[in-house]
Amino acid sequence: MINGFIDSNLDLDAVGIKKTSLLVKNGLISEVGNNPEKSLINVPNDLFVVPGFIDEHIHGSNGFDVMEGNYDSLHTISKAILMDGVVAYCPTTMTMSKDEIIKALTNINEYIKKNPLDTAKVLGAHLEGPFISKKYKGAQEEINIKKCDVNLFKEFEDVCHSIKEVTFAYEENGKELLRYLVSKNITPSIGHTNCKAELLKEGIEEGISCATHTFNAMSPFLHREVGTVGTVLLSDKVNCELICDLIHVCPDAIRLLYKCKGKKIILITDSMEAKHMKDGIYSLGGQKVIVKDNAARLSDGTLAGSILTMNKAIKNIRDVLSLSFTDAIDLATINPARNIHEDKHLGSIKAGKDASFAIVDKDFDVKATIVNGEILFKKEDYSWLR
Repeated sequence: MINGFIDSNLDLDAVGIKKTSLLVKNGLISEVGNNPEKSLINVPNDLFVVPGFIDEHIHGSNGFDVMEGNYDSLHTISKAILMDGVVAYCPTTMTMSKDEIIKALTNINEYIKKNPLDTAKVLGAHLEGPFISKKYKGAQEEINIKKCDVNLFKEFEDVCHSIKEVTFAYEENGKELLRYLVSKNITPSIGHTNCKAELLKEGIEEGISCATHTFNAMSPFLHREVGTVGTVLLSDKVNCELICDLIHVCPDAIRLLYKCKGKKIILITDSMEAKHMKDGIYSLGGQKVIVKDNAARLSDGTLAGSILTMNKAIKNIRDVLSLSFTDAIDLATINPARNIHEDKHLGSIKAGKDASFAIVDKDFDVKATIVNGEILFKKEDYSWLR
């Protein structure tokens, strides 16, 4: 474990990039800005220490899927995403049978209790379905879709005490579920939805605070009915997840989203098991997925998650929008941390927060990932990183 000063170009909270030092003690950031005569780690001048990335929406990686519901699958995913600079994430479930969802959630809960220290940290589950719209089901199986049901959700909650976010279709009897989520400080996210504008405005006033993979699997903007897309673009109360692989959403749609939402964008990967793997045949939510040309699709052509890495998502949005280095980083750090109520511990480099960082170059290529003061990934055998 690192216990000492790190000297580097640091992406500091409310400051930006600054050449200075931070002190790591017992897995936390003890102080920032004190420049000692000698540091434990001196990061080269062409690299940057930034807050570790957070992925609030991910289904799998490295050949494994969250819905497999066993320790080894979750552990492999948690290890694999370290190479992308991800220090914390929300394993995301799919619309499958009740028993399969309970199995996956039980496994997430047990994994959190075991608290392995050699991987990205599991913050809690993101429940994507089964409370979604059949019309905008995307790559989810229709047979298992259900109307919103607080009692069923409580069954899920009984086996997983750390559900951080729920994607649901508000129009599917969602008012009671929404109020329950708000009462439990769980992030309610509108997604896989056919919600019309006027109803969604009501839901936003009731507490909907996020949109799941904005533009994808939701009622579109029309000139007489702005739908889910138009309503979330207009609302200052809604954060917007974005899959920035330039396949799910085109550059002009990304520009429109940024023009409307600014820093309320949250980068996600929505990645499935084929991330970090070769092209081929895989599965997602019990359905066959063909991975080819950087896209994952069902046999009918429907996009089925992605194979996007978080550092690539950051680079893509920086390049499309001509963002500053630090503004792009915010979309994968402090923004998701705030959205799922983890900003007390994660999302920025500030005294008292977790010592969880990514060390990257100017194009976000990840050189190392540090979680709670432990160096868990190194791209090369750097002599300066020990």
